[in-house]
Amino acid sequence: MRAPLSIILPTLDAAPVLPGAFAALMEGLAAGLIREVIVSDGGSRDATAEVARAVGARLITGAPGRGGQLRRGAQAAEGDWLLFLHADSWPAPGWAAAVAAHMRRAPDRAAAFRLSFRARGAGARLTAGWANMRSRLFHLPYGDQGLLIPRVLYARIGGFADIPLMEDVAMARALGRRLCLLDHPVSTDASRYLAQGWMRRGARNWLTLARYLAGTDPAKLVRHYQRK
Repeated sequence: MRAPLSIILPTLDAAPVLPGAFAALMEGLAAGLIREVIVSDGGSRDATAEVARAVGARLITGAPGRGGQLRRGAQAAEGDWLLFLHADSWPAPGWAAAVAAHMRRAPDRAAAFRLSFRARGAGARLTAGWANMRSRLFHLPYGDQGLLIPRVLYARIGGFADIPLMEDVAMARALGRRLCLLDHPVSTDASRYLAQGWMRRGARNWLTLARYLAGTDPAKLVRHYQRK
């Protein structure tokens, strides 16, 4: 029997963080869980492609934009289950057992990881705590928490939207109660929060989410997001 899981990493100039991501994923290979790792690149100008090839990952390329990159990665994947991860979000040790258990218990449901940050302090704890509460209560995790989903369910809801921002929110809303939170963490990079401030960055994310939910075009949102 072939391994069930295809892992898709969208990248753009991700060479500094990819080695950490691949190191975190190694236990899935040892457990016989991973069929393939697909790096869906959006035009990196650094050594992303070389790092991906060095570990045997499949590399596909296309236009930048996380929604499109995730969508292309899923189209290329061969596994019965898909795990979408940001390159700077690394599942904590023990993730392979947690994922395998979800596959057995809930073969028709998607799941995200519990969020944590590679940073210390109250800002990191409060931001992660709110994200996890939001995920449990409203079934609304963000992309840095990863997404584990059976291929059949992914196809049924139409996959990731090819939009430049909020593709993770669009996916979560499409899944609704078919999306649960794993009791296992992923640790994500905190550099943007540390540079901008936990409160400021959090408020900016909430404003962007509110504008999206109010109907603002994601193309307009991403221009504002990048300017900031």
